[in-house]
Amino acid sequence: MLQRIFDSRLFNHPLLRKYTALVHEDLAATYSRDIQKWLIVAPIIGVLTGLIITLINLVILDLIWARALPLYLQNHWMILAGLLAGFLLTGLIMQFCTPDPDEHSTEEIIRSYHEHQGDINMRPFWWKLLAAVTTVSSGGSAAMEGPSIYGGGAIGSWLWTRLRRFGLESRDRRIMLISGAGAGMAAVFRAPLTGLVFALEMPYKDDLAHEALLPSLIASVVSYATLVSLVGSEPLFGFSGTISFKAIDLLWSAILGVGIGLIALVFDITFRRVRRFFVASHMPHTLKLVIGGLGTALCGLAFVSVYNNGLIPIGPNYEAVRAVLSNAYPTRMLVYFAGLKMTASIFSIASGGVSAIFVPLVLTGGCLGKAFAQSIVHGNAADLYAAVGMAAFIAAGYKTPLTAVVFVAETTGGHSFIIPSLIGAAIAYAVSGEASVSGDQRLHELAKIESLSNIRVTAVMQRHVVSAQAGATLREFATSVAAHHKHTVFPVQDGSRIVGLVSLAVLGSTPPEQWDTTKIEAITDFTPTFVYEDCDLMEALRLLVREKPDPMLLVKAADDSLAGIVTKTDILRSVGRGG
Repeated sequence: MLQRIFDSRLFNHPLLRKYTALVHEDLAATYSRDIQKWLIVAPIIGVLTGLIITLINLVILDLIWARALPLYLQNHWMILAGLLAGFLLTGLIMQFCTPDPDEHSTEEIIRSYHEHQGDINMRPFWWKLLAAVTTVSSGGSAAMEGPSIYGGGAIGSWLWTRLRRFGLESRDRRIMLISGAGAGMAAVFRAPLTGLVFALEMPYKDDLAHEALLPSLIASVVSYATLVSLVGSEPLFGFSGTISFKAIDLLWSAILGVGIGLIALVFDITFRRVRRFFVASHMPHTLKLVIGGLGTALCGLAFVSVYNNGLIPIGPNYEAVRAVLSNAYPTRMLVYFAGLKMTASIFSIASGGVSAIFVPLVLTGGCLGKAFAQSIVHGNAADLYAAVGMAAFIAAGYKTPLTAVVFVAETTGGHSFIIPSLIGAAIAYAVSGEASVSGDQRLHELAKIESLSNIRVTAVMQRHVVSAQAGATLREFATSVAAHHKHTVFPVQDGSRIVGLVSLAVLGSTPPEQWDTTKIEAITDFTPTFVYEDCDLMEALRLLVREKPDPMLLVKAADDSLAGIVTKTDILRSVGRGG
């Protein structure tokens, strides 16, 4: 009885029905992007990534490198033996346990994002992580970010296949891929904001992967929380104490940005050329890695034979970053160390070593920044210029200027250096142009579209135009022109003059019994859009995608005769060809 009253008097009340519909409309608009799924999916990515990265951290840094470094410093010839053994093992793993030994680490994630819809082959997953362990822990001039980015990205891609039944779309796989990569970055550097920004910047040289903002944010924070709950939350590196800067420091930061931008430009180009050489070489992959291990070892020996101060330009080098930031070293030593670190990184990674060179760029920039402060600025803020140098080299090397600044602030605790670091990073990024250590980063598709403003319609228009005569009947048009040409829209001519467009859709809406008496001019659209031959493709595209656009543009020559037609398909083909 009460239920009937409840149903009839309460839920069927006109006012309630009215406002329930309004609430439903508001909620539908509020949650139109279906972002709630990321509140479930992204934390799962973050937890799994955090656990795996914690394990890799412990194995490489605490179990192996903590023992290998003292051994190398005490017995220098063990550097040669350890690196040759480690790189030989890496080469064997990649050559015989993976389908493509040249596909791994950050590059595989970026390539998958652009070319494979975020799909990662999980069969060699554990083998590639093992190869990263042998590369880094034996002394390769690389660090933890390689396996962390790859591991997190692969986890995100794999989870898509397991969670797809819960409403995930095909495009979500790419988002989960880079969200996992960002989570790996956040965990390995104990820097959640760095992970977020890196995930957004990583695929492009000139833009952000905006669609991954929310899931990357959640995954990075959860991954960071997972790791620090196990190993602690102290900053990975640290500064000795400078907490402010003067106006003149901004000028010096800009000059330092120019210098590091030029150095990074040379490094990027050299790295990419050496990498292409090794990839194109037909020698066995294992032999490539042995050559890389030998070159890396010689760089380490070249330094410790001159300076026996506890530093060595090989290995993950977290201890070297802390030492350079905290201690005073001669300028000549810092420059020598930076040069050998860059060379060792080329040998280690360009030859096929499994990791990335984010930390090597950090360390190189820090050394050069501190040397700049000591030899040119002669001030008391050497750590400020170390921070600027670090940010500048990351920005110029990886084309991730925002990540560079955020990374320096989060991992060092030097938040007061954000403005000088921004200046140095921005200038280094600009000076280094499109050069990048990544061969798979791309310009955003929007950049290709914007380049259309430099191309005229004559470059892509169709010059052979099939048209219909205004005086022809629909039957004549259907049996002659339309029957032999697979177009959906045709220009209409009145004599030699183009007067409009006719669409097959309109033809189909005319009863067939009227085709013998109805002429083309009766169904012609007499308001076509004309452009001249000097019209650029950007303007042509705007006309073709405006509200109620024409299906094609008619291109006039200088004497007002018809030179051709251009469609959206013609323009998009030019984008695909790179303009």
